Amino acid sequence: MFMCNLLKILYYKYMKSNDLFNLLHNAVEAQNFGRKISQKEMAERLDVSMRTYQDWKLGRTNPQAAMAIFKMLSELEEEDIVRVVKKVSKVLKYDKYNDKRV
Repeated sequence: MFMCNLLKILYYKYMKSNDLFNLLHNAVEAQNFGRKISQKEMAERLDVSMRTYQDWKLGRTNPQAAMAIFKMLSELEEEDIVRVVKKVSKVLKYDKYNDKRV
């Protein structure tokens, strides 16, 4: 419940899409034991151009699909968010190891 409410507050009151991309970028770096991940590398991981990723991080463009996903996640309870993210992660890892694009 707390996480759900926090997401709603952050999204609706304070955060812009570039804030969310920066937050997620930093979280991915933390998962890699603090190893810095370049914008180029992150763009490759996301299968977008580096320019597109830079525009997202700087707030020059706002990917509507990503914002819709964040809005949908903010409607869920914390345990449901974790379940959905784990399921997506599992699918993405499976496709990565089988050299398939999602």
